[in-house]
Amino acid sequence: MKKVLLFVATIALLSSFTMRSGIDDVIAAIKSGNAALVSTYFDNTVEITLLGESGSYSRGQGETVLKDFFSKNIIKSFTLIHQGEAGGSQYCMGKLETSKGTFRTTLNLKQKGDKQILQKIKFEN
Repeated sequence: MKKVLLFVATIALLSSFTMRSGIDDVIAAIKSGNAALVSTYFDNTVEITLLGESGSYSRGQGETVLKDFFSKNIIKSFTLIHQGEAGGSQYCMGKLETSKGTFRTTLNLKQKGDKQILQKIKFEN
């Protein structure tokens, strides 16, 4: 019985690290300003909001939208403000400082299979 409980506790702990690393990896990709890397975390479609204009994009289209945004707004830093989990999903809010200003950034990820998938990303003044 002790072995079963230890196994269950280990799986739960590893799952929390896996979920945490998903959002941390997306944040690292955003910090690097690498749209191609960020897009590897996209679901089949991703909702992107830039300065109040929102759209639903395929993975490739979303990468193009981010690449354009990152080329016009060179990333200086990203500061995590708040992070949480709810029902297998993760979200975070942060401050993205760029060459053209500061953007409040919100990320929403959902567990899909064995990894966290980015479903929504929002950049607001």
